[in-house]
Amino acid sequence: MYPDIKPFETGRLNVSDIHDLYYELSGNKDGTPVIFLHGGPGGGCDEKDRSFFDPTKYKIILLDQRGSGKSLPSASLEDNTTWDLVKDVERLREHLGISTWHVFGGSWGSTLSLAYAQSHPDKVKTLVLRGIFTLRASELRFFYQDGASHLFPEAWDEYVAPIPEAERGDMMLAYHAQLNSVDDQTRIVAAKAWAKWEMATSKLFVDPEYLARAEGDEFANAFARIENHYFINNGFMRDGQLLEKQEIDKIRHIPCVVVQGRYDVVCPATTAYSLKKVWPELELHIVPDAGHSSREPGIAKLLVEATNKFADL
Repeated sequence: MYPDIKPFETGRLNVSDIHDLYYELSGNKDGTPVIFLHGGPGGGCDEKDRSFFDPTKYKIILLDQRGSGKSLPSASLEDNTTWDLVKDVERLREHLGISTWHVFGGSWGSTLSLAYAQSHPDKVKTLVLRGIFTLRASELRFFYQDGASHLFPEAWDEYVAPIPEAERGDMMLAYHAQLNSVDDQTRIVAAKAWAKWEMATSKLFVDPEYLARAEGDEFANAFARIENHYFINNGFMRDGQLLEKQEIDKIRHIPCVVVQGRYDVVCPATTAYSLKKVWPELELHIVPDAGHSSREPGIAKLLVEATNKFADL
């Protein structure tokens, strides 16, 4: 990854009566524009997200999605859907006076990247995607109900702890009740447990520093509440919509590189493979010694190679 850099411009984009979004620009002011779409939903951007791109060639654009990161109001679920976020990305492109741009996203960011590209295929130069996630019921069931729990039983015990045993037949719904409780303590305890489950399972080797992210009240509250909101609503789309042939046909012409960890249990490789089957033109890399995180060495290396390859397009 490239060395840390600072933004040369920050701004706010008012997208509704409720939501005010934070964005920033770094790298080359006259470079080819790339939009970084963060994960979660609700995860917000991190300063290291700038480092996937050559700062001498790219104008690097980071956007905190509704309710996330530095966007306000924090953790807001009102008017917060996949299609609201797609409209926000397009508003930002217009606001910045950009004709076309590269799109980069991992995990939920890959979901939003696909949804945006399928909605605005003429605005996307290339796609670089990591840890493909399409919000199919089978994907959510594997991670939040019965699948990843078999690989991380000790972390699963901590995840289910806030939920009464009688309610554990539908963990996402049970968490929804607690994450929207009027009691602050109930909400924060649930939010931290939800966030910790994802942090504990995101890397091939559990990273204490990564786990510590789940302890921040503001981060955990936004991350958990917004993720759960999207997941119990099936991403506000048809099951498997992003993988449907008529949707892929809209973006088949766009050069696309997908980087997938073999041992990713948050977004298992089966989804990236499903995408490859319906879109054989894309370039799929399965990293043999990696989990979910974009910071896994093998994943980071291939992501940077992909952005370097597209930098002059």
